Amino acid sequence: MDMAQVSSDNGFKQCSSSHLEPTRTKDVDKEEALQMEAEALAKLQKGRQITDNQRGSELSNSTRQKAQVFNKQDYDLMVFPESDTQKRAVDIDVEKLTPAELEKLLLDDSFETRRTPVLPVTPVLSPSFSAQLYLRPAIQRGQWPTGLSGPSAYTLPSIYQSTYSSKQTAFQNGFNPRMPTFPSTEPIYLSLPGQSPYFSYPLMSATPFHPQGNLPIYRPVVSPDMAKLFDKIASTSAFLKNGKARTDLEINSKTTISNLQVSPKSEGISKFDWLDLDPLSKPKVDNVEVLDYEEEKNVPRLLAEDPWDAVLLEERSPASCHLERKVNGKSLSGTMVTRSQSLNIRTAQLAKVQGQISQKDSNGTSSLPTGSSLLQELEVQNEEGAAFCQSITKLKTNFPYTDRCTNPGYLLSPVTVQRNICGENASVKVSIEIEGFQLPVTFTCDVSSTVEIIIMQALCWVHDDLNEVDVGSYVLKVCGQEEVLQNNHCLGSHEHIQNCRKWDTEIKLQLLTLSAMCQNLARTAEDDETPVDLNKQLHQIEKPYKEVMTRYPIEELLDSYHNHVELALRIEHQHRAVDQVIKAVRKICSALDGVETSAITESVKKLKRAVNLPRSKSADVTSLPGEGDTNKSLTRGSLNPENPVQVSLDQLTTAIYDLLRLHGNSGRSPAGCVQSNKNIKEAWTTTEQLQFTIFAAHGISSNWVSNYEKYYLVCSLSHNGKDLFKPIHSKKVGTYKNFFYLIKWDELIIFPIQISQLPLESLLHLTLFGILNQSIGSSPDSNKQRKGPEALGKVSLPLYDFKRFLTCGTKLLYLWTSSHTTPIPGTIPKKGYVMERIVLQVDFPSPTFDIIYTTPQVDRSVTQQHNLETLESDIKRKLLDILHKDSSLGLSKEDKVFLWDKRYYCLNHPDCLPKILASAPNWKWTNLAKTYSLLQQWPPLHPLTALELLDSKFADQEVRSQAVTWIEAISDDELTDLLPQFVQALKYEIYLNSSLVRFLLSRALGNIQIAHSLYWLLKDALHDAQFGARYEHVLGALLSVGGRGLREELLKQTKLVQLLGGVAEKVKQASGSTRQVVLQRSMERVQSFFLRNKCRLPLKPSLVAKELNIKSCSFFSSNAVPLKVTMVNADPVGEEINVMFKVGEDLRQDMLALQMIKIMDKIWLKEGLDLRMVIFRCLSTGRDRGMVELVPASDTLRKIQVEYGVTGSFKDKPLAEWLRKYNPSEEEYEKASENFIYSCAGCCVATYVLGICDRHNDNIMLRSTGHMFHIDFGKFLGHAQMFGSFKRDRAPFVLTSDMAYVINGGEKPTIRFQLFVDLCCQAYNLIRKQTNLFLNLLSLMIPSGLPELTSIQDLKYVRDALQPQTTDAEATIFFTRLIESSLGSIATKFNFFIHNLAQLRFSGLPSNDEPILSFSPKTYSFRQDGRIKEVSVFTYHKKYNPDKHYIYVVRILREGQLEPSFVFRTFDEFQELHNKLSIIFPLWKLPGFPNRMVLGRTHIKDVAAKRKIELNSYLQSLMSASTDVAECDLVCTFFHPLLRDEKAEGIARSADVGPLSPTPGQIGGSVKLSVSYRNGTLFIMVMHIKDLVTEDGADPNPYVKTYLLPDPHKTSKRKTKISRKTRNPTFNEMLVYNGYSKETLRQRELQLSVLSAESLRENFFLGGITLPLKDFNLSKETVKWYQLTAATYL
Repeated sequence: MDMAQVSSDNGFKQCSSSHLEPTRTKDVDKEEALQMEAEALAKLQKGRQITDNQRGSELSNSTRQKAQVFNKQDYDLMVFPESDTQKRAVDIDVEKLTPAELEKLLLDDSFETRRTPVLPVTPVLSPSFSAQLYLRPAIQRGQWPTGLSGPSAYTLPSIYQSTYSSKQTAFQNGFNPRMPTFPSTEPIYLSLPGQSPYFSYPLMSATPFHPQGNLPIYRPVVSPDMAKLFDKIASTSAFLKNGKARTDLEINSKTTISNLQVSPKSEGISKFDWLDLDPLSKPKVDNVEVLDYEEEKNVPRLLAEDPWDAVLLEERSPASCHLERKVNGKSLSGTMVTRSQSLNIRTAQLAKVQGQISQKDSNGTSSLPTGSSLLQELEVQNEEGAAFCQSITKLKTNFPYTDRCTNPGYLLSPVTVQRNICGENASVKVSIEIEGFQLPVTFTCDVSSTVEIIIMQALCWVHDDLNEVDVGSYVLKVCGQEEVLQNNHCLGSHEHIQNCRKWDTEIKLQLLTLSAMCQNLARTAEDDETPVDLNKQLHQIEKPYKEVMTRYPIEELLDSYHNHVELALRIEHQHRAVDQVIKAVRKICSALDGVETSAITESVKKLKRAVNLPRSKSADVTSLPGEGDTNKSLTRGSLNPENPVQVSLDQLTTAIYDLLRLHGNSGRSPAGCVQSNKNIKEAWTTTEQLQFTIFAAHGISSNWVSNYEKYYLVCSLSHNGKDLFKPIHSKKVGTYKNFFYLIKWDELIIFPIQISQLPLESLLHLTLFGILNQSIGSSPDSNKQRKGPEALGKVSLPLYDFKRFLTCGTKLLYLWTSSHTTPIPGTIPKKGYVMERIVLQVDFPSPTFDIIYTTPQVDRSVTQQHNLETLESDIKRKLLDILHKDSSLGLSKEDKVFLWDKRYYCLNHPDCLPKILASAPNWKWTNLAKTYSLLQQWPPLHPLTALELLDSKFADQEVRSQAVTWIEAISDDELTDLLPQFVQALKYEIYLNSSLVRFLLSRALGNIQIAHSLYWLLKDALHDAQFGARYEHVLGALLSVGGRGLREELLKQTKLVQLLGGVAEKVKQASGSTRQVVLQRSMERVQSFFLRNKCRLPLKPSLVAKELNIKSCSFFSSNAVPLKVTMVNADPVGEEINVMFKVGEDLRQDMLALQMIKIMDKIWLKEGLDLRMVIFRCLSTGRDRGMVELVPASDTLRKIQVEYGVTGSFKDKPLAEWLRKYNPSEEEYEKASENFIYSCAGCCVATYVLGICDRHNDNIMLRSTGHMFHIDFGKFLGHAQMFGSFKRDRAPFVLTSDMAYVINGGEKPTIRFQLFVDLCCQAYNLIRKQTNLFLNLLSLMIPSGLPELTSIQDLKYVRDALQPQTTDAEATIFFTRLIESSLGSIATKFNFFIHNLAQLRFSGLPSNDEPILSFSPKTYSFRQDGRIKEVSVFTYHKKYNPDKHYIYVVRILREGQLEPSFVFRTFDEFQELHNKLSIIFPLWKLPGFPNRMVLGRTHIKDVAAKRKIELNSYLQSLMSASTDVAECDLVCTFFHPLLRDEKAEGIARSADVGPLSPTPGQIGGSVKLSVSYRNGTLFIMVMHIKDLVTEDGADPNPYVKTYLLPDPHKTSKRKTKISRKTRNPTFNEMLVYNGYSKETLRQRELQLSVLSAESLRENFFLGGITLPLKDFNLSKETVKWYQLTAATYL
């Protein structure tokens, strides 16, 4: 067969640059080359303007023509000469080439590799590749999966018809291919590629469909010079032989491919014979290191079903065409770029527009150009993806763009239902801007009024008659934000209004009509008409991992291979030509993830033997089974079928295409093996055991080879997150090398479990372990020899596909591993990792029948329900005890058996369903009918309860689907709060098209806030090595259905985040002195982004920024050096937007902690408890980076405390003084103090329940309004920061004395502290009621990869902290003890002090850190107070505060005063004055101070009397000392009256008259009690006492004593602990009386006495009360305050 030359009148312009052109005299410079390129592009564009008839004209170009044009012509347009010695194709004169020169040229290694591959201009259909696939014989099931499956009902949409020629075309050799036609059914949308680099579940294969018509084939443009070279090659017999298989073809809609026979060769291939592991027979390979094999695994298919053909119809971006290769460590292909996804990874779209080059934008990512090609929306996908697309398309039709309810185009302000909203301060002032009014309309309204009523009130200012106005067409927009209030909700339920009330800021709103509201995020008619395309937009999404390109597209590699095969058959000296063939095969295997089958290995050996290569390079040839038949089949039409080289090459070609089929089918479902002519067997009848063969792991990196000695796989079978059987270990083997390194087991694994016993959702997990090479001595890790095996990666595979067929045939499974760039094993650092992929080859049996899993039928007419009351009392009590347990985690095996047996008694306790399902004995087919029967009659669950059914322990599809049905009742705002858990729950779905995915997408379609949050959560989840593929598909669906407006907005946000990340990296890497300069310069690029776009904030999409305020941008001086980014609000009345952007820290844990705190706050608000929590936003925007909202007008406690010196953390007043500075009036300070009490209570409970550790004064903040809040949640669930071998967090939570000072309003405990304790206990008990919710939410986050939440064991802290099995009273006592423990912890203050010292490098010591007296808040001078004329120690009093001591009364007479004043000072305070004076003055200027030493306690009063005389002498000496000492500010401050002096002055004055005498009969105060009775026990909880009165005015040491009267023997005496030195003690202690019946108690009285414990005298009575128990309703708890009286006591 001769090669036809392209005629000049065939409708194509001859404007190509071939490999071989007449010699040029000089190299082309850059300018001339660009001009040539422009001319060539213009000619190509003109050449594309052809009619359908011209397209249908006969096109007969050989593979060589196509390869030359594609490989060289387009590339040469962009190549610039690098040296004069470099050979260019245009320098070659084809006329002067002899056959030997031609051979030498084509075999020259540098001839191909020196070219820089760039974007091809013309999308060309590879004739060689496509024709080979069309003509490959189909393979029967049971052997290699075929690329030519049976007929399909699917057809292409009608848009294809116009692109196909109606002219029937035959090949020049007379072969006339025909296409079978099938009736058209519903169209299939082609979007999802068949393989992802994150292979965690099988992406199913599509039944191939056959378009009725021709594919549009763009003709290669060929010059006469090129044609001459083709003639030379075409004259060989090898070309004539192979041409048939690679000739360009056009297929008419009326033609049919016939005679597709099964290849006998393929039937004979043994799956266990593939790779030769004999090290002596390893072929010598090039010194080429392929960095990454990540080509997409798609099977070659007919026509549009063939992904490679689909690619050839597209124009490639540079990302799709290059494999990074290293030769001797040097890169050949330049910079690394993000690959296109069609061939190799995930689902990102290639640019598919003819005649256009995909341009790169400023950040280097490839963007999709626009064009008119009808094939632009096409991408091959598999069958599961097709079904998913159809499902999403159907879902999309439920949300038409015309529905304003689900497509408003703007954000709705979130709503939180709050109890007692109509209580105190229920009225608010609202300011509403109305168009046409110069000033806003202001009025007062009730927070319980609906927004609609407020709109009507505002409209009264505009319209006289509201009956003529459609109130529903108006909205109230929040000023400064792009969000509107919800008309059907009350005003006060909106979170924005709640925040305004919290911060005490004005409520500013704007009245707008719907038409005036910005609706740029709404979907349009065009969006509704656009087909669902899962990957069209993903090319713009930043990839979470580094990838290295294949240097050549696969079809180019195949063309190169066939060219070398032709040359090897034509020339006489075949040794070098065969070497080139082998190199081409190696490149193909490299592009297919380094997978080299044994058929290829054997074929290469046979080929070397056939050309008599030296024995050192070749092993003995071992023929494959069925070889003779294969050769006969393959050499039909060949001129010399007996040629051994030709036979070997035929065998090699067959092996390559078999590998392509295997590679493509690797991502397909087991349904890919299903054929219509096979019998079907139900799984429950199948008694065979589960077995498969682990064959090999391909693509092993050289680092592994050097660091690991042996490898083994652990095979486990799981369901509901638990192993069904003991895991099986494979044998331990080392690495081998043929073309590439591989690990070969070839081991049959048999699980002793019948297939009939396997649940539908059974998962096979394969975990690869490496045993470290013990001989490595150069590693810095000296303990490496003692390390155990390392887990290198894991992959999971469902045993049944989405059509419920059991998997069969050979599978390539993709195992991802995160490793570092250094070759040190065993260390996986947090940063700098790169994800690598290896390929596991697993062979499943291919029986003669298909095994399908059928769901058992449930008789829905039969219902069962038993009455709980009919059970015996002990059984009923046991059942109720189990039902009341907080979660299914604590159930024993006995509990589960008992609960399952009594399941029909539990229908009246619907919330216990998760416990019952977790107790099911098994999920085998035989037991499912019982489970489903129970499920179908179970009453609906609350959405938050049903959330547990989405966890890993419930894999059953029916259960999960029913759970989603119940969850659909959840509101959009609640769903937004819980989205992170729903996104993680996707990992537990077995198949892509699940109820959960459809539920999330439907909610995203109806709510922009959900769509926005879902986008960022999915984008962040792309980093997941095992499940990234699934997230990418869902993300693609979200972008496809969300509409163009939303999509463009999300991509703008993504771009902004990328820019800010770059700035943060630069600032972090810069030295301290240059950081501000680097920041300002780098921010200019971000500013240029804002010049082109307004952009919504990723943290909060209702905030729109229009530009940066660069002058206000700065950075923080912490280790991560986060940026403070200040943006100008696009709304003129909006405030500036301030956020923090961090790199180098994983913010996902902060997100989770803040989410839990927000949910706690909403629980409290729903119960009417407003703890005034500060909830700020945090968003992880990628691995180790993210954005945090900045709370205005707030400072860290460290910054506040160090204003009072580095020891400020040991002082009690800094916080109170700081608050007073910002709240100068008494009313403002009281409000701030109240805010502090409430928010501090909330923080104590939240941080304790979540186990938030590493608490120091730099991550606790205080707002000027008094609101306290925590930041930086790097340690939680009890994982404390260590200080050496000690936990730095010793207290349960942070509650220091300076906080208590603000709470009490001073040093002494007051009833305000009792309020604080009550708030803490109330908040704690409310959270305890939701224990199951928090355990479920945290459990769902276990697979997220957070370092401190990795297993169920990490939840143990939260469960223990919440004390779920205790009563509210017991929990109140427990938390009160925690408060006491935290308040008394000196460790917390010491921790703060240490942190202050550590932070001095940032702030330095304050300049005002001079000696001041600790008991005085300020320093005073004699100029203010007046000079002292006389001073003396007048007397002394005994005090108890908290321990017994004496206080000295100092009498002071100032100049100009007639009456003396009195101050009260302790001996320690006198000594402090002396010590601090000695700092300022030399000791010789100061009088001697009395000796402190006191021996014994018997004469303590005598000591006080003696000290009175000594201190008086000291004062006289001090005041008569030098003037600079006697009149210094420190002395003046010592004598300045304090608040305690003013209160006690009356006592001192009475000393003038006579000695202090007690006033008998003073009784006062109240006690708060909780009285309850259960299970024969009376519980008396003593909670608080307030306003106690003492005879001498000193603070008592109160305790409580009780009796049950009558009690002659005093056996009922109960006592509380002693509370030291307080008139307002908090006890929260339980006094218990056991063994009393209600009848007995009705005859008794409770006598309660409050006494003060004294160490040196009798305890004295402070008050009491006697309560007849007959007045109490003992069936319920009574909590009440009781006034203390002077009752008698025992």
